[in-house]
Amino acid sequence: MIERSGTTPVRDSIVDAARALTVATGWDGVRMGAVAGAAGVSRQTVYNEFGSKAGLAEALARREVDTFVGDVRAALLANGADVRAGAYAAIAHTLTTAAENPLVKAILSSARGGSDELLPYLTTRAEVVLTEASGALIDWAGDHLPGADQATLAFAADTTVRLVVSHIVLPRAPIDQTAAALADLAVHLFSAAVRPPH
Repeated sequence: MIERSGTTPVRDSIVDAARALTVATGWDGVRMGAVAGAAGVSRQTVYNEFGSKAGLAEALARREVDTFVGDVRAALLANGADVRAGAYAAIAHTLTTAAENPLVKAILSSARGGSDELLPYLTTRAEVVLTEASGALIDWAGDHLPGADQATLAFAADTTVRLVVSHIVLPRAPIDQTAAALADLAVHLFSAAVRPPH
């Protein structure tokens, strides 16, 4: 695989094309020539940028992770110090995105049954994205819960993320209802981090 730092318009357009084709046909059906055509570049350009189809898969998986975690952080920050509103926004966004985006769902749930060829690139990032999502929650809660116990914050964030993932894998209620219930639970978990010791 060819390692490159940063992105360029050409690389971005190729990954965009690969993503659209993957969602439409599944990764197994994606051909480098079709990606090149959709991106408006030559087949050789695709190989020059990514080295192989595996390299393109790696870039596609990385893009999905970066976008998802960035969106979670944005949803949290948009609600300022309102812990419940921030938690609800981030949880609802995650549940909605997973329901609509098969690539994100594969990353978050490590689901089996997707494309065998692409799945390893997605699921090897499951731990990374869950850790980063927990980190986003810890950073955000820490900013609005001064003096909170860090170990309790970490537990609250990890538990919240794991519960969200469980509802992605096996949804039981409409997204808004699930997000509201999980946001209430998140508030309870994070509040425990600032309770005075008994």
